[in-house]
Parts: sequence; C-alpha cells; structure tokens
Amino acid sequence: MASFSIEDFVGHGVLKELIPKLLEEGWDDVPTLKIMNPEDMDAINMTQHQKDALEIRTYLHDRALMQYGDKLEASRKSLPELLNLSTEDLSSQFGMKRGHIARFTDRNNKCTDPLPKSYGLPARKLSVTPSRSNTTYKMQTIRKSFSRSSTNNDRSLEESLADFKIKDGYIFKGIVAAGPAEPRACGCVQPPPVVDNVAPYSAIENISVQRLTPEYKIGMERLVKTKTPPMKASELWRDKPAVLLCIRRPGCIMCRAEAHQLYAKKPIFDALGIQMFAVFHEHIESEIKDFWPRYWGGVVVFDRTMGFFKALGGGKLLKDKFLSGFVFNPRAIANYKRAKSMGIEQNFKGEGEIKGGLFIVGPGGTGIAYQFIERNFGDWAPVAEVVEICARLKNQQQDEGDSSRSPQEHK
Repeated sequence: MASFSIEDFVGHGVLKELIPKLLEEGWDDVPTLKIMNPEDMDAINMTQHQKDALEIRTYLHDRALMQYGDKLEASRKSLPELLNLSTEDLSSQFGMKRGHIARFTDRNNKCTDPLPKSYGLPARKLSVTPSRSNTTYKMQTIRKSFSRSSTNNDRSLEESLADFKIKDGYIFKGIVAAGPAEPRACGCVQPPPVVDNVAPYSAIENISVQRLTPEYKIGMERLVKTKTPPMKASELWRDKPAVLLCIRRPGCIMCRAEAHQLYAKKPIFDALGIQMFAVFHEHIESEIKDFWPRYWGGVVVFDRTMGFFKALGGGKLLKDKFLSGFVFNPRAIANYKRAKSMGIEQNFKGEGEIKGGLFIVGPGGTGIAYQFIERNFGDWAPVAEVVEICARLKNQQQDEGDSSRSPQEHK
C-alpha cells in the first residue's frame, strides 16, 4: 500500500522541487495533494511536466505501484500515453512485473476507494489571489463546497454521500454498529456478543491519553521527539468533533488497511471540520514508526488504560482467540483477503486479541455520536456511515449557530 509521506509520494522527480511551494500554499498532505485541480496547478505555476507527474503519481498511489513513479515520470509521457503502451513495452522500458502491469492497465481497479468527484476542491476564481503566507486558504475553499447556504453545494454533498452508499452496499446501522455475527465452524463456535447501546460519555471523557505523533505535514519530523504529558481524552475534542479509530494492533494487515482507507478521505473530514485520531493501546516505538505516516498521517494517541477499548466492549475488553476468531471465522478470513489484495505488509508484534473499533465524538461535552465495534477481526466501520454522521454533526452545529444569532445578524 502506498505511503502517505509526501516525500515518498513525490519521489526523486520534478515534484520534489515543488515541496517548499506546496507547503507554503497548504498542499501539505498526500490525500489533499491528490485532489488538486488544473486551476490549482496553474495557481502555483506548475509546468506541464509537473502536472503530468502529479497525475501519474496519483494514479500509481491509488494502485499501490509507487515503486514505478520515478521511471514513469522520467519518460516524460503523460498518463494516457503510458496506459496505451503494450505489456512488452511496460516490462522492457520500466521493469514492470506482469502482475503489476495488470493492475496498472486496469483503470477501474483501485486499491483504495477514490474520492467522489464532488468532494474535490472547487475551481478557484482566477481573479482571487490567496496570500502567499495564508496556508489555510485551501481548506477555506474546500469548506465552501459544503456550505448549506448554497443549494448546489447541498446537492453536491448529497450526491457524494450517495456515491459512498452505492459502493458500500450501504444500509444505515444506527448509532451503534458492528459487522454481522456469522456462524463459525459450522455453528459450533458462537461469536462474542457486542453491546447494543452507545457507551456513556462518562466512560471516555476522563481517559488518560498521550500524543505519540502530530498530524503529518511536509517536512515534519517523523515522530515527536519530546514526549507530551498525559492529558484527558476530552481535550482532543474540546473545540472540534473527532473521529477516533481504535487500532487493535498497528502491525496487523487489516488494521493498517482500515487506517489507510479512512485517512485517504482526509479532505472530506477537513471540509466537515472533523479531526482524525488513531488510538493505540500499546506503546511500541518501532510499531509507531512503521505505522505513521505510511498508513495514517493523522495524530496517533496512546490510550494508557485501554479506556476506549473497554468502552467499545461495554466496560470490559472485547477479545477473541486466533483459532475461533480467525481460523474458524469466514468473515475474518474474507477481511484478511481484502486487506491482502491492497498490497499491505504486516508483522506480528504486539497484542492482537483485543478488538478495536471507531468513535465519533461531538465537540465539548456533547457526547458520542457514533461507535463501531470490531465484532470480527478486520471489520471496518463503513466509510459512508462515518461520513454521514460527521455531516450530520456539521449541520447540527450550523443549526445551533444559526439559532443563537440575533435577528439583526440574520439580515
């Protein structure tokens, strides 16, 4: 699976010289860089070679083929020209393996779900020139596409959510969600029960957490060099709502795949004003370095008492054994095959029986808006459902803001 490190994404080609400019203009993470439109490229005076390079690397990143980025870019061919090359040419000119050629030439088969087009940055007015020092301009423009004051933008949001729903075979599961409890070993092994009610806010607000990494940006040190002091979890969402992805084991191929898929949608969550956190229940330095920012470029926090994981299990840790929970579980095996097909590496370091999940928490003390429980090893929270809940939170905040304004302010 392709890395979320900007340095890995641009490689040693012509985009490398653009890194200072990208940082200055706020194009400082891979998911956002991949949705640049032609006007954005013109705004920072990208050459045609650089535009072609970005298109090629975006295409390769979606297919976990970044190892060919430098060679394909150096050919000075455009992506359409490369896609029209024969199997023999791709093999002889670029050393591409036959299995990789099949993945490269299949224009519909991506290792990660693409962002719906309507989530891309809106085209900028060329008459509007952002301040060179204003690195927030990009995010201000993307947020405008979610403004509820525009009927067209409302439709754009609805269409984008519909895209996700169709792709996921989407059925809304409600505030508490989990994968299906399929029979194991011909019904001889029963799946562990999961809670039916959302965890009380009191179960998570005072959890002691410690930041292990910052949010990844271009040129940032790989890890926080000085350990941050422990703090209450409620500090994470004090001002803005948050998605907290509770990772069962950071070296697990299925956990890495879920993290990568979710973080790939970062521009959507940015536009909705949602923060993203990955939560570990173990602090293993080598695992943090392997996980961040390759599979997750957001903040990583350490849950010192496994409080989030206990909250997912209704006050106790939800566990499963390898034999009964994986070997005899067709759902878990299918989840493993799905992650394996994405070209993700794995290791077996750390504790892997404690189930994870996901929380969406509203700002301040407003409570838990949604939780997903990893019933089967490798179950993912449906991205469509996560985005929809986050969109509802945004709309709720806007409604509350509108109702608090004076009549004069509404005029």
